[in-house]
Formats: sequence, structure tokens, C-alpha cells
Amino acid sequence: MTEKQQTVLSVLFDFISALIVWFLFYAYRVTQIENSELVFKGSFFKGLLLVPMFWVFLYVLQGTYRNVHRGYRLKTIKQTFFGTLLGTIVVFFVLLLNDYVYSYTQFYTIILVLFSLHFFITLIPRLIIITIHVKRIHSRKFGFDTIIIGGSSKAIEILDEIKKLKQSSGHQFVGFVNINGNDYALKEKLPLLGHISEINSILKTHEIKEVIIAVESSEHEKLKGIITNLAGHDVRISLIPDTYDILSGQVHMNSIFGALLITVNEDVMPDWQIATKRIIDIAVSSMALVLLLPLYLILSILVKSSSKGDVFFRQERVGRLGKPFSIIKFRTMFVDSEKTGPQLSSENDTRITKSGKFLRKTRLDEFPQFWNVLKGEMSLVGPRPERSFYIDKIAKHDPQYLYLHKVRPGITSWGQVKFGYAENVEQMVQRMKYDLLYIRNMSLALDLKIMFYTIAIIFKGKGK
Repeated sequence: MTEKQQTVLSVLFDFISALIVWFLFYAYRVTQIENSELVFKGSFFKGLLLVPMFWVFLYVLQGTYRNVHRGYRLKTIKQTFFGTLLGTIVVFFVLLLNDYVYSYTQFYTIILVLFSLHFFITLIPRLIIITIHVKRIHSRKFGFDTIIIGGSSKAIEILDEIKKLKQSSGHQFVGFVNINGNDYALKEKLPLLGHISEINSILKTHEIKEVIIAVESSEHEKLKGIITNLAGHDVRISLIPDTYDILSGQVHMNSIFGALLITVNEDVMPDWQIATKRIIDIAVSSMALVLLLPLYLILSILVKSSSKGDVFFRQERVGRLGKPFSIIKFRTMFVDSEKTGPQLSSENDTRITKSGKFLRKTRLDEFPQFWNVLKGEMSLVGPRPERSFYIDKIAKHDPQYLYLHKVRPGITSWGQVKFGYAENVEQMVQRMKYDLLYIRNMSLALDLKIMFYTIAIIFKGKGK
């Protein structure tokens, strides 16, 4: 079963479970609390569709349907418990608080019954689905295509340890990648896929999902270079820990049967915040595209009257995980301003039109990108996307820039707020440091702070 199929199946079962719970709870409330004959009234039929939709929406916010192939039973129980607890409280205060009751103890009974019904009826099919999936992994019928970076004796040790596990950890080894000229010891056990310099093409060609780096954790510079090269790919990265790593508490186990590995690229934001961030993106972008339509018309006239050419400017940028997309902006330069090749703009750039100077100062030229956000290519807040031409130049100065491809680029960013438009590669590297800081401290609170400062820049017209 593919991840998409398992996600659809999970949503379907959760919806059906919520339907069953609503039916049973309604019957209990009418017969036991109201002491009436069971008659299905209008309120029952309204809730029959709306209540299950609410529960599924809550699970989306909770992050229940993210990475379903990575789920395990303890995580499923925990998600179901806290999701049910929160949902029960919401349903009670929104739908049930005004119900007629003879005593307040009946309120507690209602909450307890609703929670119990929903928790167990939702949990059972979830556990069945996840148990079937976990057993397929443990029996080696399903797994994640994995490569080992490094071919020394350390790589052989971890390979042998994983293969000897009674229950598979889910690693399906495709081959290994050579780092040094002499680490070929693993060649007898796994095929050599190439050198570390070819890692980008290797990951794409073999559709790799997991990478195990068989390098001593004390070799910081070497590890930093390898992890940086992997940063722009949708792969799980693990390191082999040494004794210090274990004693310092850096090794976290999800399965008592798994090998000792450090996962180094876990999401900074909790699942519920990641889901909420995307929902906010969609909601705000949808409203902006509708409510700001008069402003778009005014700005379009302003751009069109200032110089010949199209109102909108489109350009290929690199987005999340290195995927290219076409960014859309209000045109702020004269047509054919890059005849001689890619050029960064400066404060006194003669290529910028009169209206373009105003649009750049107020950041209004970025407003059409709400469409990019709605399509899922961008977010409201995230590192500003760049062209491949400049990404290559920045990466030569500081390879850490590739970390920015871990998340969706944004209409505004911490680097944009603190630094503004960059006029050369050196300034782009300086701005990058703010965006790296953002990625390592991502949260909804930080997003709101950045949006607040961006709004201030728009009204003050002090954008650099």
C-alpha cells in the first residue's frame, strides 16, 4: 500500500468512526439523559456530516495524516488520546453545554461517555491499520530504500547489526556511497553507487528515502559537509552514535528492536504547527486574493502606465527540496533588463521604474505571490527563493545555504525583514544567516512576529 493510499484509508476510517460515535452518543443522550424515546431529529442529521468533518479537520491540524508510513503503535495511541481529549472538549462547549440536564454530574457523564466512545471506536481501526503496516515492515515485506555513506569497517558493523535484527527496522539497502579513496570494505556486501560528489544524482536516480552516515560523530567538518549536501533532499538522515552521544542523551529510540542511530533532521515544528501553518497559508492567501482585488487593479494600472510591458513578472526560482517553480510579482523593472544575464538590483538601479521603486519600498510587488502560496509552492513566511544561478554562487561561499531548501520559500522572511534586498552575493550570504536562524527556530509565534514586522514595513514604506 502506498503512503497516499494509506492516508486516504486512514481518513476514511476516521470519518466512519466519527459517524458511528455520533450515532451512538446521540442515542445514549436521548434515551439515558433525556429519558425520551429515540427519535432522530434535525440536530442529529446536521451533526451526521458536520461533526465527522470537524474531527477529520482536527486530525489534520494535529498532523495525524503526515508521514503515515512512519507511524508506530505508541504514537498512534498518544495522538488518538490527545486528539480525542481536545475534540471532546470542543464538541461539549459548542454543541452540548446548553443541553437540559437535571444535575451537573450529568455533564461529567456526558463528557466521559463521549470521550470513551470516540477514543476506543477511533483507536481500534487505527491500531489495526498501523499493526498490519508495522508487521509488513518487521517481516521485510515493506521498507524504505536506504544507502550508507561510507564504506569502512564502521559501515560494515552497522549494516551487519541492522540485518541481524529479528524484526526489520525498515531499511532496504540499495548500496553505499564512497567518501574517501580507500573505504571500499563494504563493496563485498553492497553495490557501490558512486562517490559522495555524486550524491544528488544518486538520491534522485534510486529514489532514496533514508541515508545512514557511517562517519565518526567527532569528525564535525566532514559530517557538516555531508549533511549540508543532503539538506535539500526529502530523506531521513541518521548517524552512528559513539559512547558520548549515547551518554549525553542524543540517541532517541522509537522501537526497542531498532539499531542505535541518531536522527539529525527531525522537523523543528510539531506536526500540529506544520499543519496549522499550511491551513493559515491557504486561508490568508484565499482571502487576500479576493479582498485585495481592488488594490491589484490599482497597482496593475500603475505598473502599466509607468513603462511598456506586462503587468506581472514571472521568473523561475528554486523551492522546497530543490524543485523549480515560477514566481509571480508585479513588474518593477523595464522590459529586457537582464539581456546580458542574471543581475541583482541595487538601491539606485536605473533599470527600476518609478512605480517599481514605490512597489519595492512597500513590498507590494510581492503581493501576487499569494497565488504561489495557494498552489503550495510557497508559504507566507519562509526563506526568500532564489534562482539556480545565484544558489550555485552562494553555495560556493557557504554550503549551508542548501538548508533553506528544507522548507517552502516565503513571501516574507526573517532575512527579508532584517536585511532587505541583497545587492551582491556577499549580502545574500549575510541575509542567509537570518533565514538559517529562522529554520532552526521555526514556530507559529515566530511566523506571526515576522508578519507583523512585514506589515509595519508595508505601511511605513521603509523596505530596503
